[in-house]
Amino acid sequence: MTAGSDELLRLEGLTKAYPGVIANSDVSFTIRAGEIHALLGENGAGKSTLVKMIYGLVRPDQGRMTLRGQPYAPARPAEARRLGVAMVFQHFSLFEALTVAENVALGMEDPPPMRALSARIREVSEAYGLPLDPGRNVGDLSAGERQRVEIIRCLLQDPKLLIMDEPTSVLTPQEVEILFRTLRQLAAAGTSILYISHKLEEIRTLCDEATILRRGRVVATCTPRERSAREMAELMVGASLAVPARRKGQKGEIALEVNDLSLASPIPFGTALKAVGFGVRKGEVLGIAGVAGNGQDELLLALSGEILAPAGAIRLGGTGIGTLGPARRRAAGLVAAPEDRYGHAAAPDMSLVDNAWLTASVRMDLSDRGFIRRARTRDFAEEVIRDYDVRTPGPDVAARALSGGNLQKFLMGRELKQGADVIVINQPTWGVDAAAASAIRQKILDCAGQGAAVVVISQDLDELMEIADSFAVLNEGRLSVPRPVEGLTTEEIGLMMGGAHGMEEAHHAT
Repeated sequence: MTAGSDELLRLEGLTKAYPGVIANSDVSFTIRAGEIHALLGENGAGKSTLVKMIYGLVRPDQGRMTLRGQPYAPARPAEARRLGVAMVFQHFSLFEALTVAENVALGMEDPPPMRALSARIREVSEAYGLPLDPGRNVGDLSAGERQRVEIIRCLLQDPKLLIMDEPTSVLTPQEVEILFRTLRQLAAAGTSILYISHKLEEIRTLCDEATILRRGRVVATCTPRERSAREMAELMVGASLAVPARRKGQKGEIALEVNDLSLASPIPFGTALKAVGFGVRKGEVLGIAGVAGNGQDELLLALSGEILAPAGAIRLGGTGIGTLGPARRRAAGLVAAPEDRYGHAAAPDMSLVDNAWLTASVRMDLSDRGFIRRARTRDFAEEVIRDYDVRTPGPDVAARALSGGNLQKFLMGRELKQGADVIVINQPTWGVDAAAASAIRQKILDCAGQGAAVVVISQDLDELMEIADSFAVLNEGRLSVPRPVEGLTTEEIGLMMGGAHGMEEAHHAT
């Protein structure tokens, strides 16, 4: 921190309760001007509720806030923004069919004429090392460029406090470095940053101070660079952290084979798959990396059966399944979990019991002659909740009532417990805390140890290095030749994710 230690925001005794749960209890801490302050905690610890109170989305039941020494109690986000508090959310709120400038204008209370706004976007984005073309359609931007739009939209308000929720979840290592340079530049100019992330090595690199929540209460504060990632994770969960362990053993025959898979994208502004080919053996974990928007969603749709392909383009145990739909693929032994947990992987307004039935009905025998076997389905949902430590009042709660991380744990458990021969997962630990991520990775390794062939599509390189046996990169719909994980460096992987295919071809030529 280069600015002085002047106090910017003080929280005193903030408490917020909902029916059946206390989200925040007597939370107090201070953020100084020019400080990058981490807010840490496992899923359900109360981070989201707390930042919603700071940003004016939720009113506290008790306690008070002061901003630059003045009472601060925003009734809505527009008031928070007017007083100098801005927020970049984990899920982007952009319209793909509109330009960068049009999207920025929509987020402003009183936008200037479009020509003046475009000039200002260019000026501010270049000043902070995040160059943007205001005339480009958002649908044509990479995930990293879309995040720049969200950040520039905030910076145009000249905020005194910038809240960032999981800002690096869709970025390459190179884009993370650019973002960190920008955040340090902002802090040096006196802007405070409240930074939420489950990537603890990033916290150690970037943040000056950290406040740690557990079950809604502040349990510790620390200087991240003086603590290891493991120590911070253990403060978050209040227990020692298990490290996922691989099972040694020979890999079996090929269970999933993809040959020359080329498909148009059914997603607006999506990416077509171009001659994708790979094989995964029983007991093997294939990790597929790539920046968001390079064909990951399309690949999962093709493998799950939500979009069809020529029969022989996808083979399960040697049998062509390309023309089979999702239910028949599940019956044959292939399960899949998409990235979007709200609306694709889960029906948000349905209960956890009903969501369990949606994809497990075929393999877990949860239907009888067209009728749902309610007791059996409920037992399965309760088993997932118990084995994956899903924090919920019970299985009858609607999926949308869970925090994002807890819903993710439920969805992973729903798929991994079905005893499938082939498991395909996109972003298995997206938005979950360190302890939950470690537990999910261990469950994936356990499935592989029991003979399943697993495909993990992830933007978390540390995750892939931890659990994958082989590694490939999806870039603009093309998949690189899978390589053994052993010996790969993060720098090589980052270049591959950015599209440096020539480097990889040179590697194979040597």
